[in-house]
Amino acid sequence: MDKTSQKISNQDINPCLEESDASHKCLDTYNYDRSKCSAYFQRYKNCRKYWHNIMVQRRRDGIKPEMPTAAERLEMLSAVGGKPY
Repeated sequence: MDKTSQKISNQDINPCLEESDASHKCLDTYNYDRSKCSAYFQRYKNCRKYWHNIMVQRRRDGIKPEMPTAAERLEMLSAVGGKPY
């Protein structure tokens, strides 16, 4: 597995791994008919946007690492009552 693939499949680096996997699974199920998977794509985009904003805010505040770890993200999501996206 190359470094890019490892990075994408690493849950500590990629906060939207679940949404990404779901959209790929949908594409596989519907023989790559993108029109049937638009809800999955939108959920993935919303996820990326949400965590990007978190990362930018942490960078502004000087918090390291800029992207929270998987455990920190779970705590953050449970504090707001689940996934806001």
